[in-house]
Amino acid sequence: MNDSLNYNIEEIDIDGSVMEVFMFPPAGDGPSPALILAQHIPVGHTGLENDIFTLVTAQRFANAGFHVAVPFIFHWWPKDGDMMEKANASRDELTLKDLNATFELLTRRADVLRSKIAIVGHCWGGRVAWLGACHIQKLAACAIFYGGRIKRAMGNDDQNPSVGDVNDYEAALTQANVTHTFYRYDNVGHAFQNFPSPERYNPRASEDAWSKVVLFLKKVLNN
Repeated sequence: MNDSLNYNIEEIDIDGSVMEVFMFPPAGDGPSPALILAQHIPVGHTGLENDIFTLVTAQRFANAGFHVAVPFIFHWWPKDGDMMEKANASRDELTLKDLNATFELLTRRADVLRSKIAIVGHCWGGRVAWLGACHIQKLAACAIFYGGRIKRAMGNDDQNPSVGDVNDYEAALTQANVTHTFYRYDNVGHAFQNFPSPERYNPRASEDAWSKVVLFLKKVLNN
């Protein structure tokens, strides 16, 4: 994971609280399809600038040709506060304000294809991506990696979400006539893409999932 980082930070005032949005431009001239990358819970880090997993992931998506916006959705609380306390205090209505503001930020850019914006997230960010896809109807696609707390694992050894939870997601999407594909990995647990945590990181599954999600997003967003 040696991608050099290339981003700038924009600020949005939301009900008197300033949210930082880390913007990663793709190489070349636009306009380009875009992604909202929803941050996971980086335990031990107080700001997005210290969350190496999310920053590197955003850069990899930018290198793949997407304009990436990463909102710091924990701006409602003091930056030096405990991340888990912030997560426990988080509310969907606040998160939706953040996601809508980020979506609008992207649609105002001349270098973004406004009808080709997707949302992606890992772990907590996976739940945030699910929430965004349910409420922002103009999003073109959604990709979720081991989204925790949607109901309450994506490897078959994961328990958040559990295998049963994933089955329920599939059933709900099928019932709603939403086109979808799930990939599951045996002997793989939660956070298998999180390379800063070697005890969880699974390079084989991680790179396979990376290839699949980039192919999916290019197929949907480049049509």
